Amino acid sequence: MHTGTYLLILHCSKKASVPIGRLGTLVTEPGYYIYVGSAFGPGGIPARLSHHEKVASTPHWHIDYLRHHCALDECWYTEDSVHYEHDWAERLQHFHGARIAMPHFGSSDCQCPTHLFHFHHKPRFIEIVREVTMAPTRRLHYRDSEVIPAR
Repeated sequence: MHTGTYLLILHCSKKASVPIGRLGTLVTEPGYYIYVGSAFGPGGIPARLSHHEKVASTPHWHIDYLRHHCALDECWYTEDSVHYEHDWAERLQHFHGARIAMPHFGSSDCQCPTHLFHFHHKPRFIEIVREVTMAPTRRLHYRDSEVIPAR
């Protein structure tokens, strides 16, 4: 099984106006963004994380637009057939220091307010794990890679 749910932790070093397709413009703030996504299509988690590690020349998902301006710092995921994405987004919305970065970002196909959250300071990973694993998640895995810069 290679399908599952993932978290991308991105670092943004400066303010920028980023057009996000039909969603509008996101004005980025310095700090960290956590994006919650899922990979249940062809290729599952390996294909989706490989996609996000690159800066897409032609954006497909909302997060692709943001990757042009933010470095990918960490990837965390679970391999499971259960869709945890909505539960994780709900939990992160109430996480200390989190704010909704842009309404409907990554959530245009569901009822979640957003799947993208901004933090002025990088949350400690153990706190994130504690929050999302309160959901019935089996285990989070770390995708080891160097910080992958924005373009």
